[in-house]
Amino acid sequence: MINLELLKKVDSKGMYKIYDKWPQIAKDSYFLDLPEIKFCNCSHIVFGGMGGSGAIGDIFAAILSKTSTHVTVAKGYHLPKTVTSESVVVITSISGNTIETISMLENALRLNARVIVFSDGGKIREICEEKNIPHRNIKKYHSPRASFPSFLYAMLHVLKPILPIDEESIMESIRKLEKISADINSENITLDNLSANIAEWIKNVPIIYYPAGLEPVAIRFKNSLQENAKIQAVIEDVIESCHNGIVTWDKQNDFQAICLEGKDDFEKTKERWEILKEFFSDRKIQHKQVVSEDGNILTKIICLIYVLDYVSIYLAAKLGVDPTPVDAIEYIKKKLN
Repeated sequence: MINLELLKKVDSKGMYKIYDKWPQIAKDSYFLDLPEIKFCNCSHIVFGGMGGSGAIGDIFAAILSKTSTHVTVAKGYHLPKTVTSESVVVITSISGNTIETISMLENALRLNARVIVFSDGGKIREICEEKNIPHRNIKKYHSPRASFPSFLYAMLHVLKPILPIDEESIMESIRKLEKISADINSENITLDNLSANIAEWIKNVPIIYYPAGLEPVAIRFKNSLQENAKIQAVIEDVIESCHNGIVTWDKQNDFQAICLEGKDDFEKTKERWEILKEFFSDRKIQHKQVVSEDGNILTKIICLIYVLDYVSIYLAAKLGVDPTPVDAIEYIKKKLN
């Protein structure tokens, strides 16, 4: 069974210690003395980034999906053709050296878009200093993926003038992080710990089902399982999968289904969840339900990510896999350089 001694032994760089501090990191980062941006009339915002940085863009897109702001998430070398001089392009590279993100920055400058950049130094900061581009330096903790709350909450502060997110919603999310931390952190690794419980349960490849508003959570969970626990994972929109992916269970049921549910999902989505879980039970397909906290969309997303990122760390310990090294990623980067 997963325990703290095993975690300390396997997690050689102590990634779990950073996760234990996520609520405090979130709070400290939100109240950093960083200047807010001064852009106005922002009807189109583009979030550009890769990996953990790109996941932050996914979250902003979900938060803003119910507003009149047009949001685009760009991952790769290029920005969409819809970017103009009226667009605001938010570039994030936690390391500051991501080649795709640097390419997007150069693309934004050619398009005369309004740009702001977030990183922990690196080449991208040097470009910003050279070309007088607004840049905010944010501290990296351990690795880009572990630095998630540092960047997310610092960006929530800096981008406040163009984000229709009230401060009470942000503070609610931090309070909920603090509350659930006591139940899932490394000082409480028992079967009552939801994250440890899920990690013990996972034996095969997880297929992660999500409703539209929680897509960023599913993406982040898949990425964390891949990077930390080094296992494959699949994500499926719960509604779309009922028109295609669901048929694979008729022939191949050696996977495990994880259902990420929002407390206030749309009523027809709730109906779909019940039918899907009945389908799994009838066919004796292993499945587990993970339900969001109550609260605003930011609270739901950040708290689910916190629970599920811990799952990936505890699963890594169970599998005897050090969560820190990402040798395959480094191999690709060296080849590209």
